[in-house]
Amino acid sequence: MLRFLNAIRRNFCVLSLFLISGLSLAQQLEQPLFGVAYYDEYMPYDRLEKDIEMMKETGINFVRIAESTWSTVEPQDNEFNFYHIDRVLDAMHKGGIKVIVGTPTYAVPAWLVKKYPEILVTTAQGQRLYGARQNMDITNTDFRFHAERVIRKIMEHVKDHPAIIGYQIDNETKHYNSAGANVQEQFVAHMKNKFGTLETINKKFGLDYWSNRINSWEEFPSMNGTINASLSSEFSKFQRQLVTDYLSWQSEIVKEYSKPEQFVTQNFDMEWRGYSYGIQPDVDHFAAAKSLDVAGIDIYHPTQDYLTGTEISFGGDLARSMKKGKNYFVIETEAQGFPQWVPYKNQLRLQAYSHLASGANMVAYWHWHSIHNSAETYWKGLLSHDFQPNPTYEEAGVIGNEFKEIGKKLVNVKIENEVAMLFSNEALTAFNGFKFGWGTSENYNDVLRPYYDALYRMNVGMDFIDPSVKDFTKYKMIVVPALYAAPDALLEQLNDYVKNGGHVVYSFKSGFSDENVKVRSSVQPGIIGEAAGIAYSQFVIPNNVSLKDDPYQVGEENNTVHTWMELVRPTTAKVKAYYNHPEWGKYAAVTQNNFGKGIVTYVAGMMSAELMEAILKDTLQNAGLWNDKQSVYYPIITKTGTNSDGMKIRYLFNYSPEAMSVKNQFGAGLELLSGSKVSENEELELAPWGVKILELR
Repeated sequence: MLRFLNAIRRNFCVLSLFLISGLSLAQQLEQPLFGVAYYDEYMPYDRLEKDIEMMKETGINFVRIAESTWSTVEPQDNEFNFYHIDRVLDAMHKGGIKVIVGTPTYAVPAWLVKKYPEILVTTAQGQRLYGARQNMDITNTDFRFHAERVIRKIMEHVKDHPAIIGYQIDNETKHYNSAGANVQEQFVAHMKNKFGTLETINKKFGLDYWSNRINSWEEFPSMNGTINASLSSEFSKFQRQLVTDYLSWQSEIVKEYSKPEQFVTQNFDMEWRGYSYGIQPDVDHFAAAKSLDVAGIDIYHPTQDYLTGTEISFGGDLARSMKKGKNYFVIETEAQGFPQWVPYKNQLRLQAYSHLASGANMVAYWHWHSIHNSAETYWKGLLSHDFQPNPTYEEAGVIGNEFKEIGKKLVNVKIENEVAMLFSNEALTAFNGFKFGWGTSENYNDVLRPYYDALYRMNVGMDFIDPSVKDFTKYKMIVVPALYAAPDALLEQLNDYVKNGGHVVYSFKSGFSDENVKVRSSVQPGIIGEAAGIAYSQFVIPNNVSLKDDPYQVGEENNTVHTWMELVRPTTAKVKAYYNHPEWGKYAAVTQNNFGKGIVTYVAGMMSAELMEAILKDTLQNAGLWNDKQSVYYPIITKTGTNSDGMKIRYLFNYSPEAMSVKNQFGAGLELLSGSKVSENEELELAPWGVKILELR
């Protein structure tokens, strides 16, 4: 009852505050949050006061603490020690630096595992060993009991501290491939609830194949050995729901104690390829973000000669889209990071403003200091192991002090885009289960990223949407990569969108199977075939295939098709490109079809980066989306938004080691970093890895 009353109290207070102020939690910020993760527990000696002094010199206005140190807060079962939390909170408050407190549940203490060995997650490969973080079963009842207790103890202790502006729940949460007996049992209950009868499951999932038919609930097999893509995909969806439920559970606990002006966030991450790359397979970001006040994300990316800004933009677009366009937090990004990430001069500054340009209200480095032992010793923070100023720290000071000067104009910038990319966790799981049909190693993100990257290089702003988004009408164009598994209703919604004037770009393998990963028995691409004006029944892996007569004029070396190709026949579509091949030359590689008031472009193969750009450029022009942003091209990247004063903010970034000149076709106004007036058509000089920010009249 107390929890219920506290929840009502908080919601009433939040509503009252918003009715009075008209502002969201994020909109109350007067400048971007600029900060670091800070771990007093890891320090080799006491230097808290010195660190605060250096932070203030750098313009850091908040720190994030406590999310990694359960064993310090609770060194033994039900024995609590808040020494480090207290001293950091008190010192930061005295120094005028705000604090985000994390719940420490992603790294479990040794005593907890000793007492309850089954807390360690069991995957299809067996039970994990103690040592690494994120090695627990988030559904385990003993884990949940102790996680709730430590969260409540921390919240009870810190809830009235004036330094705290918000809370982070857990850390880069995923399901950790949890597939032990308890999770399998929960999955069977889920299947009963969702499908009702085994006969329905047997039919929808095609379980007669290889005698996989299930004839009693007691015989329902573990998913760890299944060869049925329908079952494995449903299990993956169920595992993602475990994450959504877990984060919602933590959020509800924290919100019982937090104040109306404080936020609750979480730092989602992306598919990892040595850096942040694509859609995270193990989390439904849109669903999980619903329980948060502000979406947060961790974005790590190549630097030095490989800095392009693509991952910054991708992660930002994804995080902003999680909360329907609301500003988001970059809770972790690199300062020095790995040795291959130590930034060149001006790159840290370029990166920071690139985050803001996509709608971030926070840029935070992992982390302040470099750790002197254990797994992340050589993932370096803003300071090196000697704690002395260094070029990265000094450049952070430039950023922090600029944020103080002009940050009010750059916080709460609203981004409006006319292009969206439709992604699907269900399609991702299903597609990856087959890896193009056992012929190649590429996965879903290998198809999605080339479309995103091409549009990024052409300075096309994008939102992300997923099947939970029911209204597509705000977008003039939707890009749909590898929508391998989708319900009829979603495909019909896309058809209606085109009929009413929208433009859709489909990649191969879209519409191929239903939501249960059962391949449609109609001529492919099934329901979308009418709108696309095409049909096909065969597909191959290309070998020495190009496009006939180089229709997009990209040159012989770039006019290539690789990895996958469908042998498409037009029904009503216009063929934009045929394959150049002695056997497959009669089939279409790219088609375009007028359907109702709109147009569908279908790309039947995996194209080179140059071809991808040319195909998308043609589609953008048809959709009336080729405008002043496209007057510049990578390495010049431009982003646009509207700030709280109603002024248009135009960012210009030079992702190049060479100085660049850009003609200002965007309008007259003020260049905020220099304070200089700029006129329309003026030549603007961008330094190597340079930034200009225009406030346009």
